[in-house]
Amino acid sequence: MAHEPVKIIVEIYGEKHVVRGDATAPYIQGLAYEVDKKMRLIAQRLPRLSVHQIAVLTALNLADELAKLREEQETLMQLLGEKTE
Repeated sequence: MAHEPVKIIVEIYGEKHVVRGDATAPYIQGLAYEVDKKMRLIAQRLPRLSVHQIAVLTALNLADELAKLREEQETLMQLLGEKTE
């Protein structure tokens, strides 16, 4: 079931952002919450960083998590393929 495009305002690290997308508003809000949480965690650990540096480190951390999940998924798919053959 396709969702109508939404336009939602989210707050990430104290700044408001307009996000447009095909996902539901709660889903987009959840993503924004996760990004905000990760930025605040990095800022707490490394308080001398600029907002830009915090954002870049957050993006790198999330990209790392995604890459690891993709690798794990690929491994699982290979294991499932071996079992069905």
